[in-house]
Amino acid sequence: MPKSGKKGTQEWCIATNLIVKSKFGSACVSFSPLAPYSAPSIILPLVVVIGATMAKEGVEDWRRNLQDIEANNRKVEVYDKSSCSFRQTKWKDLRVGDLVKVCKDEYFPADLLLLSSSYEDVVCYVETMNLDGETNLKLKHALNVTSFYSSAESLKEFRAVIKCEDPNEHLYSFIGTLYFDCQQYSLSPQQILLRDSKLKNTEYIFGVVIFTGHDTKVMQNATDPPSKRTKIERRMDRIIYVLFSTLILVSFIGSLFFGIETNNDLSGGNYTRWYLRPDKTTVFFDPRRPAVAAFLHCLTGLMLYGYLIPISLYVSIEICKVLQSIFINQDQAMYDEVMDRPAHARTSNLNEELGQVHTILSDKTGTLTCNSMEFVKCSIAGTLYGRGMTEVEIALARKRGEQLTEQAPIDASESKKSFKGFNFRDEHIMDGKWVSEPQRDVIQKFFRVLATCHTAVPEVMGPDEIMYEAESPDEAAFVIAAREVGFEFFARNQTSIKLRELDPTSGIRVDRVYELLHVLEFSSARKRMSVIVKNPENQLLLLAKGADSVIFERLSKEGRAYEERTKEHIEKYSEAGLRTMAVAYRELDNDEYKTWEQEFLKAKTSVSADRDVLMDELACQIERDLILLGATAVEDKLQKGVPGCIDKLARAGIGIWVLTGDKRGTAINIGYACSLLRHGMKQIVITLELPEILAQEKEGDKEAIAEASLNSIKLQILKAKSQVTEESSTEFGLIIDGKSLTYAMDKNLVNSFMDLAMRCATVICCRSSPKQKAVITRLVKSVTGRTTLAIGDGANDVGMLQEADIGVGISGVEGMQAVMASDFAIAQFRFLERLLLVHGHWCYRRISMMICYFFYKNITFGFTLFWFEAYTYFSGQPAYNDWYMSCYNVFFTSLPVIALGVFDQDVSARLCLKHPLLYQEGVRNILFNWPRILGWMFNGLLSSIIIYFLTTNSITGPAFRKDGQVADYSVLGVTMYTCVVWTVNCQMALSINYFTWIQHLFIWGSIAFWYIFLVVYGSIPPTLSTTAYKVLVEACAPSILYWLTTLLVVIAALLPLLSYRAFQIRFQPMEHDRIQIQRRRPESTEYDATQRRLSESSEARTSSELPSEVRIRIDNLKASSKRKN
Repeated sequence: MPKSGKKGTQEWCIATNLIVKSKFGSACVSFSPLAPYSAPSIILPLVVVIGATMAKEGVEDWRRNLQDIEANNRKVEVYDKSSCSFRQTKWKDLRVGDLVKVCKDEYFPADLLLLSSSYEDVVCYVETMNLDGETNLKLKHALNVTSFYSSAESLKEFRAVIKCEDPNEHLYSFIGTLYFDCQQYSLSPQQILLRDSKLKNTEYIFGVVIFTGHDTKVMQNATDPPSKRTKIERRMDRIIYVLFSTLILVSFIGSLFFGIETNNDLSGGNYTRWYLRPDKTTVFFDPRRPAVAAFLHCLTGLMLYGYLIPISLYVSIEICKVLQSIFINQDQAMYDEVMDRPAHARTSNLNEELGQVHTILSDKTGTLTCNSMEFVKCSIAGTLYGRGMTEVEIALARKRGEQLTEQAPIDASESKKSFKGFNFRDEHIMDGKWVSEPQRDVIQKFFRVLATCHTAVPEVMGPDEIMYEAESPDEAAFVIAAREVGFEFFARNQTSIKLRELDPTSGIRVDRVYELLHVLEFSSARKRMSVIVKNPENQLLLLAKGADSVIFERLSKEGRAYEERTKEHIEKYSEAGLRTMAVAYRELDNDEYKTWEQEFLKAKTSVSADRDVLMDELACQIERDLILLGATAVEDKLQKGVPGCIDKLARAGIGIWVLTGDKRGTAINIGYACSLLRHGMKQIVITLELPEILAQEKEGDKEAIAEASLNSIKLQILKAKSQVTEESSTEFGLIIDGKSLTYAMDKNLVNSFMDLAMRCATVICCRSSPKQKAVITRLVKSVTGRTTLAIGDGANDVGMLQEADIGVGISGVEGMQAVMASDFAIAQFRFLERLLLVHGHWCYRRISMMICYFFYKNITFGFTLFWFEAYTYFSGQPAYNDWYMSCYNVFFTSLPVIALGVFDQDVSARLCLKHPLLYQEGVRNILFNWPRILGWMFNGLLSSIIIYFLTTNSITGPAFRKDGQVADYSVLGVTMYTCVVWTVNCQMALSINYFTWIQHLFIWGSIAFWYIFLVVYGSIPPTLSTTAYKVLVEACAPSILYWLTTLLVVIAALLPLLSYRAFQIRFQPMEHDRIQIQRRRPESTEYDATQRRLSESSEARTSSELPSEVRIRIDNLKASSKRKN
C-alpha cells in the first residue's frame, strides 16, 4: 500500500517547482523585448519571496550546525598509553577502541562497553532521557573480569578483543563477546552505555569505545519522520494546476485574437491600421508572419497574466502556521501545572488538519489513565485481600443505579499507609497481621516474589526512607507493597538481593540475602519475568510474575490448587478496571539447573543473530511446572477530565477507537467509566472465546482451529452488520479482542469488518499488540479517506502515531518516545478537547479562508489586466505601471491576509466548547470544498468585470482635470488600481468575524500605504517612475471624479458578496451563523450570563440545591427562549 505522505510530498514538490520555475522563467525572459514590463520590477519581488524562504531555511540550518559543532567539540578524557594518564580530547576525535573516563553528570560521547566504576560492585546509574525520554535511572553493571581495571595505572596492562553486531538502531539489544585472558564472555545491553545518555549517582566510569559518530545507536535512530501533508494543501496544489491551466487558456485566447488582428492588418496589399506603421514593424507585430507574432504574443501573455499564480501564497501560509503554532504553545488552558508542561506543536504543517479529524485512535494506559500504578488489592492462596471500591466500580454502579456495596472508595483510606504506589487496606495483612493467617506460608512466598523478582534499584534517602528506581510503575508498586507488608528490599548488587523480613516465628525483622543467579527479563513477547535465586536455606528457586494467560499455561498439576478461585478473582479485578498479574514460583533441582545453565550461558555468549531466540527458548524450558501463589491488582486511575472530554468529542461527531492491551472486561468497564460506552448504547462483542472454538483448541489441530476461527469471525461480523442496519437509530459500541482482530484483518474479511466498525460510534480493540495498532490505524485512514488522529504515551504507540494523519503524544510516565514521534504534544488527554474543538476549528477556518481569499484577490487583479488587453486589441500593453504590479502581492494585500490566517475567530473559545457540533464544518470540509473555492474564484472574476468596466466608463468620457483634459492611460491605470486595492481589502474586512487592532492596522494601513507609495514613487523623476510621475498629486487627487469613481466601483464590487451573505444567513445559515444569531438575542445573552455566573459559583458551593429565586429566573429565561424560537 503506498504511503500517502510520500505521494503528498511529491505533489507538493511538483506544485511549488511549477510556480518557482515559471516565475524564474519570467524573470529571465524579462530582459527580452517579449516582456510587458521591466526586468527589475519582476526580479525584485521574486528575490524578496525566495530570499525570505532561503533566509528561513538558512537560519534553521545555521542553528542545527551550531548544535552539531557544540556536540562534536565537547570534551572527554581519553587514556594515553604513553603517559599512563587521561588527557582531554574532542568527541569528534574519538576512535573505536579508545579507553575513556566519564564523570558524574556527564554525557557518554560514544557507545561504550562498561569496564569498571567508582562502585565496588562495578555498577553505575544511567539516565536515558535523551534516548527514550524515560526519567527512571537504569542500572548498568560491568563484567567481574574487568572490575579490577579501576585506575589509570591498571589500564596500562589491559588487552582484549570485542566481537559484536554491526551498527543498528535497536536501543535495547546488543549481541557481542569479549575475548579476554584466553576466555570469552557474553556481552549484553547491561554492559553497554549509549551515546547521549548521562551518568548519574556514580562518580566515574571507565569504558571502551565500541561505536562512534553515525554508527552509534542514537544516530542510527535519527531517521526522518514520515512526511505528512494536510488535505487542504493537497487540494491547494490542484487549484494551482487549475490556475496554470487558466493562465495558458487566457494567454492562448489573447494570442489567437492578436494573430487574427495582426493578419487583418494586411488586406489586399493595403494596411488597414496604417497609423501603426506595420510596414516598418518588428517580428512581434509583423502582419506578414501572423502565426509567429501570435506565438510570441502568447509568451508575452504568460508573463503578463502570471499574477494569477500567487507566488507568495506558500510563504504566507508558512508564516501563518508558525504563528498559529506559537499560540497553541502559549495557550494557558492547555498548560499542566503538576508536570509543568505546556502544549507543544512539534510541527506547524498540520495545524488545519486538527480541525478535520474524523476518527481518534487512542491508547488506554497512560493516555486515558494516569499510568501511576497503585497496589490496591491482591489474591493469595484463593483468598481476596484489599478493601474499598475503585473509581471504575463506583462509576459503573452509579450508571446502573445500583447501591454501592462498599461506601468508601479506595482513596478514602483511614490507614496511614497510603502514598504513591501503595493504596492497600486490609487489617488481615497489614502491620504484621499476616502471620496469623491460615495460609501464612503462601503469603510469605507471595511477597518474597514481589520483593525479589524485579530489576528495581533502591536508593537510601534517609534513616527510614528508601526510594526505588524501577523500569515501570507496576514494578515500583510491587516492591513498595512488599515493603509495607514486611518484606523490605533495601540493597542489591550483581550477585545478590537483600531483604529485611518479618520472621513469623520470632516476630522480629531479620536480614536475608538471596544469591541472584539469573534474571530472565520481561519483554512484550514473553509477557513475564523470572529470576533464579538461591535462598539462605541453599534452595534453588525460580520466582516468576506475568500475565495470567502466560503463567497459568506453565503451572504444574500440583501447582493449580488455587487456579479456579484466582481466575475468578482476576476476572473480578478486571471488571473493576484493575491491571492484574499472576505470581508463581518453582523449586529447582540442582542437576537440572546446572544442565540448563550451561546451555543458557552458551546461548548468551553466541554472537549469532538468533541469540535472543535461543535465550527465549531456554527460558521457556526452565519456566515450567510452576506453583501458583496468587495475583496482584494495581489501579491505574483515569486522568482528570477524561469522561467529559470524550463526551464532548463524541458530540462533535468524532469517532473514537481505543486500542489497548487490557482484557475485554477491563476495557469495557473503563469504557463505561470514561463515557466511551454510554447509557443506551448497544454492545457488539466479537470474540473467539466460544465453546466450539475452545473445543477445537483442545484438539490441537492448528489448521482446523484457524479455519473455524475465521468462519466464526465472519459469521459474527455479518450478524452484527445486519443488526446495525436494522436498528439504524441506535448507537453501537464494537468490542473485539486481539486474537479475533487477527482474523478480522484477513484480506477477505477486512473490508466487511471496517464497514461494521465505521457504523459504530465507539470501537474498543482489546489485547492489541503495537503492530496491530499501527495496522488498524493504516486501515482506518485508507478505508475512510478522512483525517485520523492517533494519541498515545508510550514506545508501543510510536507506530500508530506515525501511521495516523496526526500523531499526538502525551508526555506521561512512560517516557518521551511517543512525544518524540508525534506532531503535537500535550500533558493530559483532556487537553485534546481544546486542541481540536478550539485550535483545530480556528486553524482550519483561518487557512481555508486565507487560501480562498488569496485566489480571489489574484483573480480580481489578473483579470483586470485581461479586460484591458482586450480593450487594446490584445497588444500586450499592461494596464498598470510595472511597480504597481510588482508591489500588489508584496505590500498592498499581503499583511491583511496574514492577519486573517492568524487572528480571525468565527466564535470564541468558550462557544467552540459549548457547541461542539460546530467542529463538523471542518470534518465535512464545508469551507474548502470545490463549490466554495469556485465561488470565491467567480467572485474574483465578477469583481474584475465590475472594476474594469465601471472604471473605464466613468472616467474615459468626460473631462477629468479642471483644465478640461480627459483621463489618459496613467490616470486610468491609477484609478483602476485604486479600486482593486480598496475592493480586495474591503472584501477582507467583510470576511473577518473577529477584529483586533492588528487587523484594522493591516487592512486600512495597506490602503493608506498605496497612497503613500503613489506620492513617493510619483515624486521620482519620470525616467524612473514613468507613468506614475506626480499622477496622484497633480491629476487624480484634485479630481472629484477620481474619488467618486473609487467610491462607486468599490460599493458595486462589494454588493455581490454582501447580497450572498445576507441570503445565506437568512435562509441557509452555517453553524457559526446560527450561534452568532443566537448570541445576539437579548434573552439568550441574559441566559448565558446567568449560566456563567452559576457555573463560576458552583465550584465554591457545597450544596447542590440552588436558591428558589435563581431557579425561577432560569425557568423564565428558558421559557422565553423557547417562545422566541
